[in-house]
Amino acid sequence: MANGTSYLRALGIGLVAGLRSMTAPAAVSWAANSGRLDLRNSPLAFLGTSRSAGLMPKLALGEIVNDKAPFVPSRVKPASLLWRMISGGTCGAAVSMPYGGDRRAGAALGAAGALVGSLLGYAWRTQVRRELHLPDFPAALLEDAVAVGTALAVVSSLIDLTPHDAWADEDNPAWLP
Repeated sequence: MANGTSYLRALGIGLVAGLRSMTAPAAVSWAANSGRLDLRNSPLAFLGTSRSAGLMPKLALGEIVNDKAPFVPSRVKPASLLWRMISGGTCGAAVSMPYGGDRRAGAALGAAGALVGSLLGYAWRTQVRRELHLPDFPAALLEDAVAVGTALAVVSSLIDLTPHDAWADEDNPAWLP
């Protein structure tokens, strides 16, 4: 049975992918690798591997640094939008599956969130630069903070829903041999 918050998480992580395409996979990979998100036995299990958890934050940091360069193409170019929607869709499916959500619905919401996040982020940054006469760098830093903060909020709200028998757990102090 799908939990409504699973679809809200999918939309939220999609918005993150729209702002920073690699921040969403980095957050999902961290959550899966740390045990907050169970992707075992799913097509997205690769996101929970140690290799992925080590690589994704580096890619996200590289994107954050690279975003400030003047030669980087606009996020509203078709190829960039497509990549952000793929990232958002993949991450949307990942955060919705363990909670009974349909991975196709999670992917669709994640992709839609990425499209909306891309367009809103672009419009916001353009407006801020124009109206406040600010250089792009401070606006980009604020957008980075919003993307990272939202990603952390989405993955920190994930909890393990698998049944757990405290009396059978040897690591539980209540367990008596």
